[in-house]
Amino acid sequence: MTGHNSMPHQAVRRGIAVSPGVVVAKAYCIHETTITTLESGVLGDEQALAELARFNEARERTLTDLRTAHQKVADQVGHQEAEIFGSHAAILGDESFSNQVRRYILAEHQAADTALQSVLRDYSPVFAAIKSEYLRERMADLRDIARRLQKHLSSTTGAHLDEVSGILVVDELLPSDLIPLDQRNIQGVVTETGGRTSHAAILARSRGIPAVSGVAGILSQVQTGATLIVDGHEGVVYINPDRETERAYRKLQREFLHLKHELVANRDRPALSADNQPIELLANVSSQADARSAADFGAAGIGLFRTEYLFLAHPDIPDEEEQVEVYQSVIAASPGEVFTIRTIDLGGDKIVSFLSHYAEPNPFMGWRSIRLCFEYPGVFIRQIRAILRAAAGQDKEIRLLFPMVTTRSEMLQIRQIVNKARRQLDEESSEYGDIRLGLMVEVPAAAIALDAFLDIVDYVSIGSNDLVQYLTAADRDNPKVNHLCQPLTPAVLRVLADVIATCRNANMPVTLCGEMATSPGAFVLLFGMGLRSYSMSPAFVPAIKELVAHLTEERCKSILERALRMKTARQVTRLMDQQLKTLSPDLAVLEMA
Repeated sequence: MTGHNSMPHQAVRRGIAVSPGVVVAKAYCIHETTITTLESGVLGDEQALAELARFNEARERTLTDLRTAHQKVADQVGHQEAEIFGSHAAILGDESFSNQVRRYILAEHQAADTALQSVLRDYSPVFAAIKSEYLRERMADLRDIARRLQKHLSSTTGAHLDEVSGILVVDELLPSDLIPLDQRNIQGVVTETGGRTSHAAILARSRGIPAVSGVAGILSQVQTGATLIVDGHEGVVYINPDRETERAYRKLQREFLHLKHELVANRDRPALSADNQPIELLANVSSQADARSAADFGAAGIGLFRTEYLFLAHPDIPDEEEQVEVYQSVIAASPGEVFTIRTIDLGGDKIVSFLSHYAEPNPFMGWRSIRLCFEYPGVFIRQIRAILRAAAGQDKEIRLLFPMVTTRSEMLQIRQIVNKARRQLDEESSEYGDIRLGLMVEVPAAAIALDAFLDIVDYVSIGSNDLVQYLTAADRDNPKVNHLCQPLTPAVLRVLADVIATCRNANMPVTLCGEMATSPGAFVLLFGMGLRSYSMSPAFVPAIKELVAHLTEERCKSILERALRMKTARQVTRLMDQQLKTLSPDLAVLEMA
């Protein structure tokens, strides 16, 4: 029987577990990549005219922004790289696009924000049907233009994300979305695309909120206000759960929150193993808000500041003064005595259109990261100058970390560029601080031949996310092959054991940053390898500190020896599940399926 009081049937969708925990709450759906607040209802004639004026004003401001960006990037990077802004200005300057928006405002009486999204929805199937890949990709240009327009539309009305609460359901989160979302009352995240290292996953883990990614078509099944359950441990989303399921998960949610609150109480306690070995638990951060979270959760310092998010969220390219200001503010908000700042790690899924304008068949193994920096030495040296200047007068040890280094000659080239930046600042009589130079080990060639680098670096940081991906030749965000991208694969464990042993034998400081540091099972094995410094999302620091208190070197070495004799990742995973049940059973909830 159906009728007024009938309840929608429970549906269960599976995705990728990207941030552990359980939450039951109402959904808040955003149906485009543009984070915006769409006004509902039909406008009156006067309101429509006001919306038209608002759109026209936003359009003119956006055109000014694009022309300014074109000139700035042309001066600082190059004319070819600046052309992306020129083409965007041409598209927006063409009346056909703007007239489509105006038509929705005047004929359909839609708000300017809604009209903009309506036009994007009209264009999407048209571009998707085009055979030419180049022309299909122009849809991304339209979305970028829409985002710029939306920024100015929001500024004219104050329409932001203040009312966003509950579980955010979105197709994807882009870097420029992360900053406005930092302070919102978001209890969970579900995305249609992405995986464990997507921007949504990074946001969720840094704040300790449950999240599931890669749930294809979820926006077509969920409406704002629907009840959702997000199980970030198993990677499951329940839509309109039945009473029994909801009751069971609310109990799990209470237990998870209780565990989190209990663990945060240890924030001021030193990280010591059961046999009194000190452990350094650092935090990975992307913003000043993350740095404050690191302090709140009791991190001993910052093991990774991802500077690329400044570039990704910027309307064009941050100049040196802007960078100095941002770096100083994040350093000031950070806890402890260590602050590690990574140079821009762009490429792969982190695209700045004016630096990565060449289509690549395999971008994760192509023109990215330090390779991109070498191609644009002006951008690279400007960042290094800004970091050196931000380090002046700091009471912390500032470390500079270089990603995706493959050969010794690349590291030598980096050192030359850093020395050039120092000479420039000396000539200008500009103050700058001392920094330690580090190698990020994420390319297998660097891991296997690590001894070739040790005389030209001050420390080593293992980037486990990319290293695991490259060792297994499996894209960690591709659901077809990510089952191969397992950190507990015997081959991965052997390479990590060799890297850590090489560093320890040479008295070289070594840290691991990446998802392995937040997995209790992997952590036990890394501890057994002799690793004593880890960097992770801030919200995981209390749980790992609790785990450390249950570990001894002798027991972890014994477990590691057993794991290294095993032949499959499944065998190792089963072993670690068994061991965790006796070591620290409460923390099993932090492992992700």
